[in-house]
Amino acid sequence: MDRFTGRYSPYLFAILRIVSGLLFAMHGSQKLFGWPGDKPLVEIASMMGFAGIVELVGGLLIAIGFLTSFAAILASIQMLVAYFMAHAPQGGIPLLNQGELALLYCFLFLYIAAHGAGIWSVDGSRKSVPNKGFAT
Repeated sequence: MDRFTGRYSPYLFAILRIVSGLLFAMHGSQKLFGWPGDKPLVEIASMMGFAGIVELVGGLLIAIGFLTSFAAILASIQMLVAYFMAHAPQGGIPLLNQGELALLYCFLFLYIAAHGAGIWSVDGSRKSVPNKGFAT
């Protein structure tokens, strides 16, 4: 089993990054545009509006792998703040205070920030471009 997962781990990580980024972006589009679903829109100039912008833009950046570590650490911090502001006051157990998704995103994005974008990413393709004689 280790040979299988080891051989495909870069691809599995890329899929994890892309899917989690797109799902996170959908949380932002739901707050800002009411899509998907029929949730009411939030004010852009509010805390939820700011959260929606971070989720939409950060999720898309994570999904395409551009400025991935920066976007992922920002998203991780936002989810930690969301947990402590919205969920923790309702009790300390994430399963009971509906905060498990916020914590899961928090630690997932923390891992992505530490790991970097990996393959199938803008960041990864920029690193593989050889230096054309310019001083670094």
